[in-house]
Amino acid sequence: MVSQDILRKYARLAVCVGANVQKGQMLVISSSVDCAYFTRMCVEEAYQAGAGEVLVVWEDEKITKMAFQHESTETLANIAPWRIEQRKNCIDKKCCFLYIESATPGLMADVDGQKMQTVRIAKETAFEPFEYYTMANVGQWSIVAIPTVEWAKKVFPEMGGEKALESLWDAVLSSVRVSADNDPVEEWKKHNQDLMRHCRMLNDFRFQSLHFTNAAGTDLTVELIPNHIWAGGCSPAQNGAVFNPNMPTEEAFTMPYKFGTQGRVYATKPLSYQGKMIEDFYLDFKDGKVTDFSAKKEQETLKNLIEFDEGSRYLGEVALIPYDSPISQSGILFRNTLFDENASCHLALGASYPDNLKNGTEMKREELEKLGSNYSKIHCDFMFGSDDMNITGTTFDGRKIQVFKDGNFAID
Repeated sequence: MVSQDILRKYARLAVCVGANVQKGQMLVISSSVDCAYFTRMCVEEAYQAGAGEVLVVWEDEKITKMAFQHESTETLANIAPWRIEQRKNCIDKKCCFLYIESATPGLMADVDGQKMQTVRIAKETAFEPFEYYTMANVGQWSIVAIPTVEWAKKVFPEMGGEKALESLWDAVLSSVRVSADNDPVEEWKKHNQDLMRHCRMLNDFRFQSLHFTNAAGTDLTVELIPNHIWAGGCSPAQNGAVFNPNMPTEEAFTMPYKFGTQGRVYATKPLSYQGKMIEDFYLDFKDGKVTDFSAKKEQETLKNLIEFDEGSRYLGEVALIPYDSPISQSGILFRNTLFDENASCHLALGASYPDNLKNGTEMKREELEKLGSNYSKIHCDFMFGSDDMNITGTTFDGRKIQVFKDGNFAID
């Protein structure tokens, strides 16, 4: 099984490169109880890095499922004031966040989808005033994942529990560049430099739109917001600390113009949403808005996603990931968006990130929306990349540039 030395490397990477907690800063860790052993390591690393305070918020997906099965919608949707005050207190202290994931794919498959939708809307509404803190990178935040037997058996159903867990650990550690004989901090410095090089290249072209096509049937044009910025890898928070929001990450992403997407896109990987797995689906767009959709599995869950609020019918992100990227080449379907989105070009329904627009983090919500940025209480990525994906970019001065050919970058 994974050695203590490897786990320690991973914890140090999550705290010092992911969240990059600063001297005297508060770190808030959200973690499953199944990851307690790793979370304790992260707490230790945070204090060693000089954190002034560490708060751990525990979660248990099995207890959450039992609550959905037995409590009323009204009870579940009643967000306790102390929870809102706790979040406000942390943000008032200018904290940073670390999220440790270990969700079991499809765990909530038999839970009432409408109940989950109502509760999710209540939670997002209650915590909405605080979402800008992370969406606009006011403070640092990062997401990492820890394998569990339940998750591993979904990824490797042909294996026994312990063998599946070992295989998933190997895949996760490889994706975050942690091994017995390397320095993952140095590996991530190099990786961030490579991602920033791609972003600079894309920014230099100043694309007005991107046209995506593949044999699956995707024929989609995504107009980009003027003065958009491609980003990827590490990001600077407004306090100056440089952090990595997602570990792993392989993407270069930017902001679509809210009303500028036309055509049809087919998903190429399942999407885990609210504990359910949406599979084999497509979306039709006209003037930026989803006008039609279908899924062979979890159609109702896809409907709930699209109809979450007005902004969830529009795109908030377009991201490019080459087919020959390491996670894609592993051939593993993780059934977890943190990993699967970094194996495939993806789009996000819902909110845009303000830092994908020039001076966007200095603008108020109304200013951003006036320029064509999308606002929503949610942000949900879905994957549509493939080994035959072709992308043609049209620049603001009318040039046509082949950006992707057969799934990989055609520009350098």
